Amino acid sequence: MPRLLPILLLAGLLGACAAPGGAPPGSPGAPWRSEEGRDHPLAGKIWMPGEGRFVTPEALLAALGEARFAVLGEVHDNWDHHRIQAWLTARLMAGDRAPALAFEMITTAEKAALDAYLATHPRDAAGLGPAVKWTARGWPDWAMYAPIAQAALDAGAPIVGADMSRPRVRAIIKEGVAALGAARVRALGLDKPLPRALAQRLRWEIVESHCDQLPASMIDPMATAMGARDAYMADAVRAAARLPGRDGAILITGAGHARADHGVPYRLGILAPEGRALGLAMVEVDPDETDPGANAARFNAPTLPYDYVWFTPRAARAEPCERFADQLRRAKERHLREREKSDD
Repeated sequence: MPRLLPILLLAGLLGACAAPGGAPPGSPGAPWRSEEGRDHPLAGKIWMPGEGRFVTPEALLAALGEARFAVLGEVHDNWDHHRIQAWLTARLMAGDRAPALAFEMITTAEKAALDAYLATHPRDAAGLGPAVKWTARGWPDWAMYAPIAQAALDAGAPIVGADMSRPRVRAIIKEGVAALGAARVRALGLDKPLPRALAQRLRWEIVESHCDQLPASMIDPMATAMGARDAYMADAVRAAARLPGRDGAILITGAGHARADHGVPYRLGILAPEGRALGLAMVEVDPDETDPGANAARFNAPTLPYDYVWFTPRAARAEPCERFADQLRRAKERHLREREKSDD
């Protein structure tokens, strides 16, 4: 599969008709902001892997509106993915349900800062990112995400953080899920391991997303942390759906977390089986593949591991693996310097 940004780095019209693969008036589409693959035959089309067919944006909206949980997966630096998320969020907020909005990119540790900002700026998404130190944690420009948050604020919906803090993630990498405490492990369903096939896919995803450059000793701890984050976010989304006046939740997250086979939708099926969870991924087109189903090979799965896939052009970016290799080299050098100081 084409390399995505390594995990450690962190509105035009297509036409007036909603034909399969097209878009209704006002929805994202051509002219795309992403530069590569704009003329690809899959760009703009929505694929339903479970039924092996294309669906319209309106059909996708209807399905997401009937689900209690909508998990909207992205490639973080693709503007078009955030345009789609903002459009879907606005439409879902205007529908029959009353969902809350949760962000992977805001941790639960930022709750106080997030709540303080929203208490004084209940209708202004522009300053929300700076209020939770968005850029300092390495996420792409908040301007990409602000329209998504604004759609929720315009609807009077709450916004919450969903992910665990980085110190907690590091503790899990070091100690395993035991770092969460036995009671929390049971509450998150982490006392029951993933089925073997799913665990192998998760492990593969860790290797692939880190450009085959992780030390072998880090692969399993990183996979454990990824699974724990999925469960943690599923629990946060479940809690958001139970806030006063809410009857569901939308999660904005990376496409890896939106996987229906082992990501947040899978974990929601364990933690909140009473409410259906649907996972949508925005997937950048492969220049060498025009068969939507054949794209499953990019995800090491027999079929695309999402309930829905919205194909888009590819964002222009520097080779992420070169960047990751440089970061890994500098991290090793820093570790060696720190160890030398401690030896002194």
